[in-house]
Amino acid sequence: MDTSAEIGVFGGSGFYALSETEPQEVTIETPYGAPSDTITLTTIAGKRVAFLPRHGRKHQFPPHKIPYQANLWAFHQLGVTRVIAPNAVGSLQAHIEPGHFVINDQFVDRTSGRADTFCDGPETTHVSTAHPYCPHLRTAAIQATRGEGVPVHDGGTSVIIQGPRFSTRAESEWFSRMGWDIINMTQYPEAALARELAMCYVNISLVTDYDAGVVVDSGHVEVTNVLEVLRQNTENVKKVIQSMLEALPSDRRCDCADALKHARM
Repeated sequence: MDTSAEIGVFGGSGFYALSETEPQEVTIETPYGAPSDTITLTTIAGKRVAFLPRHGRKHQFPPHKIPYQANLWAFHQLGVTRVIAPNAVGSLQAHIEPGHFVINDQFVDRTSGRADTFCDGPETTHVSTAHPYCPHLRTAAIQATRGEGVPVHDGGTSVIIQGPRFSTRAESEWFSRMGWDIINMTQYPEAALARELAMCYVNISLVTDYDAGVVVDSGHVEVTNVLEVLRQNTENVKKVIQSMLEALPSDRRCDCADALKHARM
């Protein structure tokens, strides 16, 4: 039984399954505890793919309680070297509309207290996150999204808040004035942990709503208001991931694998 995979896919809010074609389920324990759920393994476009819903299939883990370390380490144990990570986000800029996708190139961390590193010694390691997302996976995601006819923004900065509450209007207006593009609760520490494991990582941000205070007549964010957009985004991102997997070369052609090369003291 083949329990290896080369590509890992995280499911975000509303995205709890990737393939309906007899996936193989595996349960993994890691040095950081159990991941959010069992991992399903399948073959798509000739590539072995591991899928894990980051919140769990019953959405039992709120953003600040997700076992991020265990999730990334579980992928690592399976042999994953590239991670595709969609999630639902709010827009902080009027031109980024619900239904659009954003392929980020930067993030700003506003979380607190999360276990956010594998580098706890005894060897001191300082991994660079100057460019936290894999440039080749970003290009593949942009091309695939355009190919599916979904409006997409090439680049953007996501501010990651602690949650589980949504922002106050004052916070939202501040984030918008700073020039940040979207807001989310789960990209950190996921992206940073992937970098520490020398994985390629790309985020596909699925815009469900305008955050509080950005568009005057949009009102405040309520979960019930975003569910229909979320459903459509989920169907679109499945098509995008399929297209990405069909187009990705088997070998990595970026520097992500060398993330630790100059990081250790």
